[in-house]
Amino acid sequence: MSVAFRRESDDEHKEPEYELPIPVGANLVTPRGLRLLGEAVARLEAAVAAETDDDARKKLQRQLRYFNTRKATAEVQAPVEDDVVRIGSRVSYALNGAERTVTIVGHDEADPTAGRIAFTAPLGRALMGAEAGDMVEFQGREDAITVLAAAADPEVMA
Repeated sequence: MSVAFRRESDDEHKEPEYELPIPVGANLVTPRGLRLLGEAVARLEAAVAAETDDDARKKLQRQLRYFNTRKATAEVQAPVEDDVVRIGSRVSYALNGAERTVTIVGHDEADPTAGRIAFTAPLGRALMGAEAGDMVEFQGREDAITVLAAAADPEVMA
């Protein structure tokens, strides 16, 4: 019989399961970010213990390995100074004539819809180290962003 007509096991045709990718670079977090990582680990440990399906348990264990690694490598950032943009800063800025406010946070804590952006995001990288009154380069324009104010965000630094 031709090899083309043999049925191999279904497992041969599945996509391989890779680990969740760890972002490159330092794992800088706010105190809130570290707390969220701990909560994710606890939640996933409980879910793994309760799961009876092997495939579902493997997916949960993969997520647990990711969050355990992120928690173990977390570097909690010290409280920020006012007027200088750092991780944990709430920044008001003007871009294209519109005023906006965001908080700079670590990777796993970022939620753009809630106004929290990662320090590695293009906007976060552009704002890092700027001071109130600075004009910052963004998307190829030297004076694209004007930093209006920067102060510690008490929600993420507590």
